[in-house]
Amino acid sequence: MFNALVIDKTPDYHASLQRLDNSQLPDGEVLVQVAYSTLNYKDALAITGKAPVVREFPLVPGIDLAGTVLRSKNPAFKAGDQVLLNGWGVGEKYWGGLAQRAAVPACWLQPIPAPLNARQAMIIGTAGYTAMLCIRALLNHQLTPASGPVLVTGATGGVGSFAVLLLARLGFQVTAATGKASAAEYLMQLGASEIISRDSLSAPGKPLAKEQWAAVVDSVGSHTLANACAQTRYGGVVAACGLAQGMDFPASVAPFILRGITLCGIDSVMQPMPARIAAWQQLAELLQEQDFAQLSQEIALADTIAQAQALLAGKVQGRLLVNLHSE
Repeated sequence: MFNALVIDKTPDYHASLQRLDNSQLPDGEVLVQVAYSTLNYKDALAITGKAPVVREFPLVPGIDLAGTVLRSKNPAFKAGDQVLLNGWGVGEKYWGGLAQRAAVPACWLQPIPAPLNARQAMIIGTAGYTAMLCIRALLNHQLTPASGPVLVTGATGGVGSFAVLLLARLGFQVTAATGKASAAEYLMQLGASEIISRDSLSAPGKPLAKEQWAAVVDSVGSHTLANACAQTRYGGVVAACGLAQGMDFPASVAPFILRGITLCGIDSVMQPMPARIAAWQQLAELLQEQDFAQLSQEIALADTIAQAQALLAGKVQGRLLVNLHSE
């Protein structure tokens, strides 16, 4: 038997902690003893039912997991291997990581890159992995520290926090946009050079504004993304990966046809495995031991329902690491 968070809609939509056994798991080539998972924005939407994230019921949420292979029908993995999983529809269409065991296809798993362990891999999780995909997109467009400042929106969130840290470590001047005045010290510790209020970006703006940013990492969407594009310098690049403010994009073509900026859409869910492995290898090389405590707080599986509400209310800073060993 093992502990799991299960979402069902009988009689009404709800999430609850349950005791399950292996026979209740879906078919999967690899059985993993999950050591850690995470609580992401998408997980919070799924747990609370605030958005139609879950497509099959009952379902274990959790778009991330890391742990140890217990048994495998695929020669790519063997018992004892340390593995991680991000995306692929788990926590949406397929059972995810907020349970002590998971059965998944081998092609969704990848080895945890040295020197990272399972705990560190899940402090990074989809948030850090997505931030790295964004940064790699910027670098592929020949962005260098000499190009100018980089704006990070939603900077105290999981993706934003990692984007600030990683960009600063690569030598970039980072401007962090946040709605939390109290988070200034946290963002400066991560490496931000400047803090601005999200209010300066979140209201309807002009099709073109003063050129400020060489590049942008945006996890917010809506007016924030539109204004970020309007403020991006000639030839700059914007990586968009989220919709915390909204799914809409109330912009014009002006920044694209008059300033030649590039808007890169970043998807972490179905990213091909070679790109995943490259991003994770770069994360393993860039991150340092002291980064992990600074970026996360640890919770138990039993805390996830309450913490999902707090996450959606904007009361969480950094990453929520879910310890599946903890009762």
